[in-house]
Amino acid sequence: MLKSSFSSGKIEAGCDEAGRGPLAGPVVASAVILPEDYVNPFLNDSKKLTKKVLERLEIEIKRDALAWEVVEVNHTEIDEINILNASFIAMHRAVDKLKIKPELLLIDGNRFKPYTGISHECIIKGDGKYMSIAAASILAKTHRDRLMTKAALQYPGYGWETNAGYPTKKHRDAIRLLGITPLHRKSFRLLPEQSELF
Repeated sequence: MLKSSFSSGKIEAGCDEAGRGPLAGPVVASAVILPEDYVNPFLNDSKKLTKKVLERLEIEIKRDALAWEVVEVNHTEIDEINILNASFIAMHRAVDKLKIKPELLLIDGNRFKPYTGISHECIIKGDGKYMSIAAASILAKTHRDRLMTKAALQYPGYGWETNAGYPTKKHRDAIRLLGITPLHRKSFRLLPEQSELF
């Protein structure tokens, strides 16, 4: 079972993002503050959970959390500032919107741009270690998957309803056949053979 907190007596917010690797769509970040002794045996890294479990946990997290937020940074801003900075900004904006100010941020991964006035801890594979980070990863993933499923209706043929914009064979074959959409990240290498940016 995941740990309920990193340090006792502090208001902690778990932070994570979804969508750093896709070729299209936004990056989505979430910040979640859970009760200090919160227990949910099903919480885990969102990548290890089925769609049905993710959707059930999303409801439970939103019901049980003391505060939670989900924020998108769109493909245009990603192209302007790069995906790493966009991920940091998305997490900052999620923390900005929290109704309770945390005293410590638990960040999934090994890099983060410090948030003014709040200390942070970077935890590699934190979404498989701490409940608040796992909760943030679940809210970010379920939100982004829904966005990409909706976008697939507007731009059919790329398989976004199943690949969420990630560089699968179907997605790349569709780029070759259909070209790019307004939601594609032009700063990314969309095709392996691509010699210049679109």
